Amino acid sequence: MSSFNKVIVMGNLTRTPELRSTPGGTQVCDITVAVNENWTDQSGKQQEKATFVDITCWGKTAELVCRWKKQGDAVLIEGRLQQDKWVDKETGKNRTKLKVVAEAVKFIGRGTGAGGEGGGDRGGSNRQPARGGSDRGKPQGRAPQGGGDDDGPPHSDEDYATSMPPGPEGDPPF
Repeated sequence: MSSFNKVIVMGNLTRTPELRSTPGGTQVCDITVAVNENWTDQSGKQQEKATFVDITCWGKTAELVCRWKKQGDAVLIEGRLQQDKWVDKETGKNRTKLKVVAEAVKFIGRGTGAGGEGGGDRGGSNRQPARGGSDRGKPQGRAPQGGGDDDGPPHSDEDYATSMPPGPEGDPPF
């Protein structure tokens, strides 16, 4: 039997991410993304509903999210669904929770973390290197903030739309 497990979610962080480590030393962070749905009801009144999605980031992705993102920042998450199962210690009942395990996180918007990306699953990256390779991780088209190349969020050619030319100073046109 074939199966396919892919989730793409875009929304805003409900709290500032906090990095922690597993006993084995792997970096991990749990985040929640608020996804808003807007519609007009039958009477013509605008309606809005938020859905909250729990997401777990591992390895380098977790480190980048915790370093560059804060409450309210917009992110686009690509990942897979995972169901956690446990026994509630208070009631003794079986519990389950469906969450997303992030495989890639794109920083969107023009805040402090704009344009960066954290990819990979549990620390490894499944992305191909950016064209040229040597500029990966360096700000592109922006003046350094502070004193070095490591003072800004990570950037790569993969962060920019390929169907449209870049806008002023190399920023994406959206």
